[in-house]
Amino acid sequence: QLVESGGGSAQAGGSLRLSCAASGYTYSSYCMGWFRQAPGKEREGVAVIDSDGLAKYADSVKGRFTISQDNAKNTLYLQMNSLKPEDTAMYYCAAGPSTVAWKQRPNYRYWGQGTQVTVS
Repeated sequence: QLVESGGGSAQAGGSLRLSCAASGYTYSSYCMGWFRQAPGKEREGVAVIDSDGLAKYADSVKGRFTISQDNAKNTLYLQMNSLKPEDTAMYYCAAGPSTVAWKQRPNYRYWGQGTQVTVS
């Protein structure tokens, strides 16, 4: 089970930190990703991190978002800075076996229900 939290409203240029609490599986055996979906758009990969802490980012968020995790707490984070209105979306965390093809939804086995981020 994956449960996201930390979403909300922010002004452009502001910051938010998302969390994703994992349970029911061996957290360290999976790579963890963040996706987002804006109304009328496809769900897109935002960032991924593997068990060694190596991260990849979508070009649209590089330099602004940081993915991290606390393996002891089975928790994934997404620090979002310099937010833009185009970052407005539902954000989902997901767990998958590999960072290969990390932007592809079928790569992920478990999904959270999402947390809404609105930037104005």
